[in-house]
Amino acid sequence: MAAVNEWLNGYLEAILDVGSSVKEKKNDGKVKNFAKFEQEKHQREEKLFNPTTKYFVEEVVNSFNEHDLYRTWVKVTARRNTRERSNRLENMCWRIWHLTRKKKQIAWDDAQRLARKRLDREQGRNDAANDLSELSEGEKEKADANANANALEPFKDNNISRITSEMQLWSEEDDNSRNLYVVLISVHGLVRGENMELGRDSDTGGQVKYVVELARALANTKGIYRVDLLTRQIASPVEVDSGYGEPIEMLSCPSDGSDCGGAYIIRLPCGPRDRYIPKESLWPHLPEFVDGALGHIVNMARVLGEQVNGGKPTWPYVIHGHYADAGEVAAHLSGALNVPMVLTGHSLGRNKFEQLLKQGRLSREAINATYKIMRRIEAEELGVDAAEMVVTSTRQEIEEQWGLYDGFDLKLERKLRVRRRRGVSCLGRRTPRMVVIPPGMDFSYVTTQDSVEGEGDLNSFIGSDRAQSKRNLPPIWSEIMRFFTNPHKPTILALSRPDPKKNVTTLLKAFGECQALRKLANLTLILGNRDDIEEMSSSSSTVLTMVLKLIDKYDLYGQVAYPKHHKQSEVPEIYRLAAKTKGVFINPALVEPFGLTLIEAAAYGLPVVATKNGGPVDILKALNNGLLIDPHDQKAIEDALLKLVADKNLWLECRKNGLKNIHRFSWPEHCRNYLSHVEYGRNRHSTSRLEITPMTEESISDSLRDVEDISFRFSTEGDSKQNGEMDTAARQKQIIEAIMCRVSSTGKSNASYFPGRRQRLVVVGADCYDSDGNIAEEDFQAVIMNVMKSVRPGIRSGKVGVVLLTGLSFQETTKALNSFQVNIEEFDAVVCNSGSEMYYPWKDLMADADYEAHVEYAWPGENIRSTITRLAKVDDGEENDIIEYASACSSRCYSYSVKPGAMIRKIDELRQRLRMRGLRCNLVYTHAGLRLNVIPLFASRKQALRYLSVKWGIDLSKVVVFVGEKGDTDYEELVAGIQKTLVLKGAVEYGSERLLRSEDSYKREDVFSQDSPNIIYAEKSYEDCDISAILEHLKVS
Repeated sequence: MAAVNEWLNGYLEAILDVGSSVKEKKNDGKVKNFAKFEQEKHQREEKLFNPTTKYFVEEVVNSFNEHDLYRTWVKVTARRNTRERSNRLENMCWRIWHLTRKKKQIAWDDAQRLARKRLDREQGRNDAANDLSELSEGEKEKADANANANALEPFKDNNISRITSEMQLWSEEDDNSRNLYVVLISVHGLVRGENMELGRDSDTGGQVKYVVELARALANTKGIYRVDLLTRQIASPVEVDSGYGEPIEMLSCPSDGSDCGGAYIIRLPCGPRDRYIPKESLWPHLPEFVDGALGHIVNMARVLGEQVNGGKPTWPYVIHGHYADAGEVAAHLSGALNVPMVLTGHSLGRNKFEQLLKQGRLSREAINATYKIMRRIEAEELGVDAAEMVVTSTRQEIEEQWGLYDGFDLKLERKLRVRRRRGVSCLGRRTPRMVVIPPGMDFSYVTTQDSVEGEGDLNSFIGSDRAQSKRNLPPIWSEIMRFFTNPHKPTILALSRPDPKKNVTTLLKAFGECQALRKLANLTLILGNRDDIEEMSSSSSTVLTMVLKLIDKYDLYGQVAYPKHHKQSEVPEIYRLAAKTKGVFINPALVEPFGLTLIEAAAYGLPVVATKNGGPVDILKALNNGLLIDPHDQKAIEDALLKLVADKNLWLECRKNGLKNIHRFSWPEHCRNYLSHVEYGRNRHSTSRLEITPMTEESISDSLRDVEDISFRFSTEGDSKQNGEMDTAARQKQIIEAIMCRVSSTGKSNASYFPGRRQRLVVVGADCYDSDGNIAEEDFQAVIMNVMKSVRPGIRSGKVGVVLLTGLSFQETTKALNSFQVNIEEFDAVVCNSGSEMYYPWKDLMADADYEAHVEYAWPGENIRSTITRLAKVDDGEENDIIEYASACSSRCYSYSVKPGAMIRKIDELRQRLRMRGLRCNLVYTHAGLRLNVIPLFASRKQALRYLSVKWGIDLSKVVVFVGEKGDTDYEELVAGIQKTLVLKGAVEYGSERLLRSEDSYKREDVFSQDSPNIIYAEKSYEDCDISAILEHLKVS
């Protein structure tokens, strides 16, 4: 039997073996004794078992969850009646066998699903490769013509490139006066500048430390004026420290003494402020965070512009999202502001998903429900779509983790890079540039003594009488050494959170079973902070419980330290203690994305032993200060530790190498590499076209205020001229000329309207169509007329503006409004084709050219036009299931008509196939699912609202959106956020939601919170609803 769990052999002996055939195995003492007792007392009853039971258990026991099985065993042994107990045990075994069969079926289904997806991915990448494989004659001529030019002048790549001789490194001397603004985003966990609670929970780990130190390091780099780290605000003193509710925390003071420079943590609302919730529960609240972050950035751009940019807004130089949730936030902000985006994944959902599926303990549905894994993966895919650059820690992360994503293929990325350098068209394809930039480290806390060789052993600090010198020791030293019988032995140090993936139990087994290692060294386990193991999460409590059991099993008392508490500020002292004892640091994780603790240990002169899976491979290659091991190989762990502890020459050589090469991981070096990559690849510069309209105070109507202000100014100027008083005619002429300055190019007076003077916006976004995909004229007209009637007083006063958002084309929209006898000039803006086009009726329906340029990023244009009809059809679909609808197409929107009843791919399936081919765009089914609009990636109705909010200076919290109970496939995005959304009952009968996502994808409740206080559901139908009363309640008049 292959079972190796400590208690398992005793378990099987107790309930399954039938006498003399039982072989001796290594057993846990207590369980074995109990097993023998049970055998001697109940031998007859045990023989009542079905002979096949043992076979079933042996088949499943190795793959079944040990903790759950053991818990059931404990409950069973508490039963008094032996026969009843035996029956329960047999039933339990049969249930295990049934679950195992189910598990195998799940594994088979998932394997088939993954195989189909791999085939789709290969097909997509082959299509892209075939399209890009050969150059046309014109492209060849262009490439030849550019060859000589490229020899003289470096080609300006559209994406981030590796640092080469063509790319200039960031120079602090040249960039000292640039005054750049950088925005970092890390949403989840507990983020603060001092006394970070690392290890408190799975959300507060190395990422928190990394982003805080990155913010400080960037702020200390010349040329960077201000760095904002945006995170979630948590005002729950019962659960967390009150500091997490403070909206602003300074991380570093500005070097020039200015008011706004330096680095800051900015905490913004994201979900319930009075509760600390895990990252898996934050997804529906991210739109609220996006809108809050947008408001903060706009205000800061205005303030910084006044200080350092001559009054022009200082937009972010780059927006950098950390982890999937912040990556999604950064993508939306990047699109709203037209600012370059950078993404760091930290850990990736697809990799975790595949590992969980391989374990077989949870079904695909259970994984999705527990970890919201499909929602996370889609956020990561969106981040890849939007990012100019993806920062990784290792090559392994690029090849083995990002390579799993639909939106990135290493071969395609290289092919596109070559074509760009040749000056050849990429046919609308793009992929982000993956760069390896190891995380930086702050070595300022490393003292001179830490790097001095031959500083002596621990005797120089504690002497022979530990008690006499205790008062001079750092408190954490005393806390650790109290566990040891002989604290002078070298210390093997492991520092991580109590997570099964960190593989601490295998390390403990290796130490416990190697007598030579036990004689030479002690073991220190720093596993986060704990008060009561039973109150910790199930995974953490399981790991810690197993640690305590193994210590007891191997009788490691006096040789293993496992303190309950430590402060983040005490971590350097922990490393120092291990170095003073000539110890070793070990990271035995099953997979380690990077391994910051390895660099920290090297900074204190500690040789390291590390897993060969992940980032440690690159770290040890750079530092050359330790050994790599297979984390599953217990013997390899023993041998590596024994080799470094026993061989002092090897230990000293590793120490020297680590200290000599550690500068490669310093924060200044990291920031220079980071900023050099960003600068070289910025093909989207800050939003020079997007100007913020000046805000003005006013108490009377716009037109009268215009006249009164100018008249008053001229009259006072006239009064001040004693010898040359201005006559009435001259003053009137100047007043008229000033008013005419507000006349549009078409000659229409705008004295009654100026966008910056709107205090609120009312938005009509109801998608009213009938079952044939035509406009439901009565419903659409009723909604518009009711809204207009309710806000007309505000329109007349100039305080309220009205915007129309629709999936209709511009021609269809104007035709519909004319048929309703609605004056289109009453709208401040009309957004058509699902957010790809914006028109201003007060400018004679002129299109906003700046908006078109604003959303054109990554737009494939004509290169995607014919691809859609081929990819949107299902495999056995008919040729005319989806055809181009030419009359609704424009330069930023390709529309397609869907045949009623046709089987076509849903949004997520079609988007996946486009990503596999390097094509980035936004897809919206409208007209009750009978039309598909293909628009630029950052074009949408919600992004159009954000654009207007920034341009006109109207906070999104002062926007009211009217929608139906259903709508186009962009309905969820439109409803979510900090704007007030009024859901009109019965206004929309036919929506397109059925074409949004597959059944195994995430759910609507993962996109936005349907019980949000910002969403108001009308109790009556839209025809009978008192919109005026609701608007009055919302203070919109």
